[in-house]
Amino acid sequence: MAPALAGSGVRSRLLGIFAHPDDETFCAGGTFARYAELGAEIMVVSATRGEAGRIRDAAIGNRRTIAAVREAELRLACESLGITKVRCLDYVDGTLADAEFSALVDEVAKVICEFRPDVVITFGPDGGYGHPDHVTISAVTTAACQRPADPPPRLYYSYFPSGDLLILERLATWLTNQPNRFAGTLDFAHALLLLAEASGTLRHIRDHVEVCWFPPGSYVIEQGEEAAELFLILSGEAGVWQESNGGRRQVGRLGLGEFFGELGIATNRSRNADVIAATSLTCLVLSPEPPTKFAGRGQGARLASALPSAPANPPPASGNVRAVQGVVSCDVSEQVMRKVKALSVYRSQFPLEPDMFPEFLLQEMFGHEYFVASALDRPAQLDEIPPGARA
Repeated sequence: MAPALAGSGVRSRLLGIFAHPDDETFCAGGTFARYAELGAEIMVVSATRGEAGRIRDAAIGNRRTIAAVREAELRLACESLGITKVRCLDYVDGTLADAEFSALVDEVAKVICEFRPDVVITFGPDGGYGHPDHVTISAVTTAACQRPADPPPRLYYSYFPSGDLLILERLATWLTNQPNRFAGTLDFAHALLLLAEASGTLRHIRDHVEVCWFPPGSYVIEQGEEAAELFLILSGEAGVWQESNGGRRQVGRLGLGEFFGELGIATNRSRNADVIAATSLTCLVLSPEPPTKFAGRGQGARLASALPSAPANPPPASGNVRAVQGVVSCDVSEQVMRKVKALSVYRSQFPLEPDMFPEFLLQEMFGHEYFVASALDRPAQLDEIPPGARA
């Protein structure tokens, strides 16, 4: 137990207010785990039970039961993060923008009055990535924090900076250093797809992620062309063929869960073989950028990755986020695996296992969480509030 502020005898309190189950883990799971370890009392409120979310595993629930399933997942995830209080409000997923704003503010303000937090964390005004429920809960929480409270809480918005991490490069390096060729299971392939999609939405990574289908007999990659993507086979098989002065010969076959294309990426060399769909083939494709129209194929062609793009001012890499005005960086590297464990509790949304991916990759993706102090507050580091004591 962390020491209390002299004379107060009361631990510090953090309150997370979000729209759906799993928002708390993606936005601030590492931060909550870190402060819980130091003795803070933490509460999470979800305005909905996430009943309009996709069901990734039909064995977990159906549309009739998914609200109860996701609430149970929320409580388990919070328990794994050290969050001791959890509450779901009775709003319907996807309808927060249509709810009576003042009534929702009243409910959130009542929670703040009862729990008396030192810090409140919610989405930023943009909702992280524009989700209407996220935008609404941000506005509601901001309004609730403007009401008189004792103590007056400091309000922080979750911030998702555009990082420069390409997981295709990290995976390529990892794959080429394995003693044996790596082949994942279907569960691994599904989990990587969902992790890449979610991380891309939250701007943790900048890979372009898509699923592509190749009919039998079609070229996926060609020998000699520039290496630009990393492929993971989701279904079907592919043949590996090499051209040489002696002719063309098949040198291998690829199946479910196998990566290809990585050797060129890892060593900055051109691809050393053709990969051709042997059956109907579906692949997860990770690229540095979206495909470009009119890109050529074959050795010497101008591929999508080599075509000029419009000039832009790139956002700071995640390692430089401290330099951005008003952004607070919270180092949660020691809590990353607890965050991943909490994500894995959400079986209906993210059927993954904590040990599916190399820890160094998870550290790069989730090792820091970022927040912006609301204009209601003076700019401050979260660390200014002793986790075991009232500010």
